[in-house]
Amino acid sequence: MEYIYAALLLNSAGKEITEDAVKAILVAGGVEANEARVKALVAALEGVDIAEAIEKAAIAPVAAAAPAAAAAAPVEEKKEEKKEDTGAAAAAGLGALFG
Repeated sequence: MEYIYAALLLNSAGKEITEDAVKAILVAGGVEANEARVKALVAALEGVDIAEAIEKAAIAPVAAAAPAAAAAAPVEEKKEEKKEDTGAAAAAGLGALFG
């Protein structure tokens, strides 16, 4: 995660995300920089608009939450129906654990 945070910090400061810049941030934070991970991060972020990616990521959970909330209502009704049976089933299950 430190590598991603370093890239985000550079982006936030308006600096270019380079291997040297990422290493400098990691070292300043007390993290020993792994050359391969730094190179992989810089290569993966080449040509990526970080601000646009963050914006898309922030919108996606909100859009996904609406259908999930609509589907949650019927599930709650089913749970209420099963509450009567769970006490006996739980007691029987505990008995199986002890012998």
